[in-house]
Amino acid sequence: MSLKKIFPFLVWLPLVKRTWKDDIIAGITGTIIVIPQAVAFAMIAGLPPIYGFYTAMITPIIAALFGSSYHLISGPTTTSSIVVFAVISKFVNPESDIEAFISLAIILSFMAGVIKLFMGFAKMGKLVNFVSHSVVIGFAAGAGILIAFKQLKFVFGIQVPLGSTFYEIINYIITHIQETNFYVLAVALGTLLIAFIIKKIKYISRLYMLLAMILGSLLAIVLGGSFHGIETVGIVPSNLPPFQIPDFNFEDMRLLTTGAITLALLGLVEAVSIARAVALHSHQKLDNNQEFIGQGLSNIISSFFSSYASSGSFTRSGVNYQAGAKTPFSAIVSAIGLMIVVLFFAKYASFLPKPAMGGIILLVGYNLIDFQHIKKIIKSSKREFIVLMVTLLGTLFLELETALFAGILISLFFYLEKTSKPNIADFGRNKEGKFINIIRDETAKECPQLKMIRIDGSIYFGAVEGISNYFADLYKKSESKHLLIISNGINFIDLAGAEWISQEALKWQQRGGGIYFVGLKMISQDILEKGGFVKIIGIENFFKDKNTAIATIYMKLDKEECLNCDVKLFDECL
Repeated sequence: MSLKKIFPFLVWLPLVKRTWKDDIIAGITGTIIVIPQAVAFAMIAGLPPIYGFYTAMITPIIAALFGSSYHLISGPTTTSSIVVFAVISKFVNPESDIEAFISLAIILSFMAGVIKLFMGFAKMGKLVNFVSHSVVIGFAAGAGILIAFKQLKFVFGIQVPLGSTFYEIINYIITHIQETNFYVLAVALGTLLIAFIIKKIKYISRLYMLLAMILGSLLAIVLGGSFHGIETVGIVPSNLPPFQIPDFNFEDMRLLTTGAITLALLGLVEAVSIARAVALHSHQKLDNNQEFIGQGLSNIISSFFSSYASSGSFTRSGVNYQAGAKTPFSAIVSAIGLMIVVLFFAKYASFLPKPAMGGIILLVGYNLIDFQHIKKIIKSSKREFIVLMVTLLGTLFLELETALFAGILISLFFYLEKTSKPNIADFGRNKEGKFINIIRDETAKECPQLKMIRIDGSIYFGAVEGISNYFADLYKKSESKHLLIISNGINFIDLAGAEWISQEALKWQQRGGGIYFVGLKMISQDILEKGGFVKIIGIENFFKDKNTAIATIYMKLDKEECLNCDVKLFDECL
């Protein structure tokens, strides 16, 4: 195994010589964005705000060094925070025993990290391949809308209750619209407008987020700041994460096992889905197994620095990419930047106005909606559109993990439903002597004694019923005793398919004919050979080309019927 495989950062580290300016700009922008998020997510998890900062300092560095995505930013997230609170609050109330709650949160992070790491080493990253493109597009669009709407309380200055759902946010803002603080609204929309303008200016377009937040902050000061109810980030603690070995108590770990598995699975799906959503724009090839390893190590190592469970962040990853990041160095810059802010500039960072940040995140949410791909999905496939909408609406109205799993399950259902009905075409020979689907050419004719069909699809347990029904009808209606299956389109055959084929072959043999295969792929023949089904079907009934197959089968045809035949389809008939 090469060093680059063990230490994936060796691949992108040389690139930093050319991209360091872009990465530093994106990293600084990420530092500013993460400050209020770290506080909010820690509170959602039931933890003191400082633990949100600890997680945002350590996790991104480890994930950047050992992950595969160049743009994914890891750290505290809404989903991980909600799950952490849900799991631990069953056993400890954070209001009555915060120390015990913190201890369990750190242990939970370690356990979830171990599970993620194991899945990475076990090469289980392929599981994410079952998350279809439409699911990723829908999840990204839904998350973009959700992110934007969650910022509306900062945009309008309306005190939306903490933890409100998408519907509750809309309902609350509509019913309380008269409470809008127009000074706050001016800062948010002003910052958003500034961001749009700067983004159009060629030489400083990559700085649009950073410059917009700075100018938005100045706008807030000009409008009177806190005097007119323009809230700022508030007090930022000035502590770096201390090294401390988690309290590995067997009984606590036993209680948290189920929660750790859930947290690990959801965290991985979330992180890889976000990485894939960004990769659609960056065109980067991802290594899911390496991403699993990176996420696992980030959770394990950060737990020794008082951090709670983390995952990939949609908001910060989107900001990172749109701010011009080229390598994971931007994530490291962002984390180090947060450390510097907390240590030396905490009092200045505390003056950042929430409406300005809300305006920027509105733009980030909008940019996550891939309108071009959504239009393609709408035009190309009703099934994919259903998958897209289920995932999108689920992201808005359900938990993120529920939305993802719903989209995945529906896309898998459609896939299985489609593959359970392989296309079976009747083949004949046209005037030019070509074998072709008789539907496509009216001149194509069939031999009265030899039925020819082509199967496109796999013969597996899910498809056996549909194929067997077709063969049953064919057996009853057709007077042919011989059946030649053009098998180039058969992708694979499983045990159930092999058993059915062997029984069907015996049935046609008892009729005085047989079933023959031409062009069957080696991978499809594998289980037939290993299971002994080739002996039942007859090894002599497998052919590499149609001409040899037809010449051999012709010898078995009823010659008296051939003499009275007007079709004269094959060369051997002439």
